[in-house]
Amino acid sequence: MDKRLLDILCCPVSKRPLRMATSRELAALNQVIEQGGLVTVADVTVTESLAEALVTTDGQLVYRIHDGIPVMLPEEGIGTQQLPSGSLG
Repeated sequence: MDKRLLDILCCPVSKRPLRMATSRELAALNQVIEQGGLVTVADVTVTESLAEALVTTDGQLVYRIHDGIPVMLPEEGIGTQQLPSGSLG
């Protein structure tokens, strides 16, 4: 993702800055997706693995990036409390 775009994006809910998810974080997210246990804020099960994602700097929410476009809708956010402790951050 373009650094200039990343610098201006923020979480639509908390207004916190965002950063790119690391490969380790993506692996943890995708493992929970494979197990069918990851849902969005709107309680919709995430079925597609994540190649890229944005994480709030406090590590509380994740937003997927689909075909290079950040999906920044509040209801599409993924709460990180669903992940094993220490998976993010």
